[in-house]
Amino acid sequence: MMSRFSKMHGLGNDFVVIDARQAPVAMTEARARAIADRHAGIGCDQLIVIGDAEAGDQADVSMLIFNSDGSEVEACGNATRCVPLFVGKDVLIRTRAGLLDAKGVDGGASVDMGAPRFDWDAIPLGYPMDTLTMSASWEDLPAPAAVNVGNPHVIFFVEDLDAVDFERLGPLIEHDPLFPARVNVNFAQVVGPQHLRLIVWERGAGLTRACGTGACATAVAAIRRKLMAGPVTVSLPGGDLEIDWAPGGTIRMTGPATHVFDGEADWDRF
Repeated sequence: MMSRFSKMHGLGNDFVVIDARQAPVAMTEARARAIADRHAGIGCDQLIVIGDAEAGDQADVSMLIFNSDGSEVEACGNATRCVPLFVGKDVLIRTRAGLLDAKGVDGGASVDMGAPRFDWDAIPLGYPMDTLTMSASWEDLPAPAAVNVGNPHVIFFVEDLDAVDFERLGPLIEHDPLFPARVNVNFAQVVGPQHLRLIVWERGAGLTRACGTGACATAVAAIRRKLMAGPVTVSLPGGDLEIDWAPGGTIRMTGPATHVFDGEADWDRF
């Protein structure tokens, strides 16, 4: 059966967004990986399935998220900003990470990403430790912080971002046994009183032009370490996001979302 999809992106982090509200789509790891393949499929960093919310749920729609390797993940900030543009209105979205409130703004969306979590077993880590300054590091990287913003992140604040070997260190850290659910790896440099540069090795996707949850986690870690106060501008290779958070509150992420084209596909062919 043919069903509608859109190709969208947030700061170059690109998505195939499938509308499963009228025609349900059975998504498997193998099917998601085939659709995401840039040579034999449609091609994307993440595959997004938009469905109806369950009866009695206060959400307007549901969202499932699959990385390009086929693994399902709990949250994706850049994809969440695309949902009000895809649906055509402000929406409350049910995700594996909980409810997310996304409102359209000029050129994109603003999303309440919920409250960050810092307990070691909420990240999760393999054993107890302080997540503000972890008693673990890799090679000559400084001691990182860890934050869960619906998915797990580890954040390294470095002096010179351009000197980091992301492609070697990213997968090494992502798959370290310290992180039983694997982890998104963020390398950040403070470049101003409320300004960070960020490169993200994304769990299940590798280096990405932008990672919304990574920007959220990194800004939160910077505020917790008193490196700066919010709102924080986070500059990624694909562009800038504004992240605002105060201790005890929820995270507000604001940034662009772009519709590229619409199409139809028979998912049984993948």
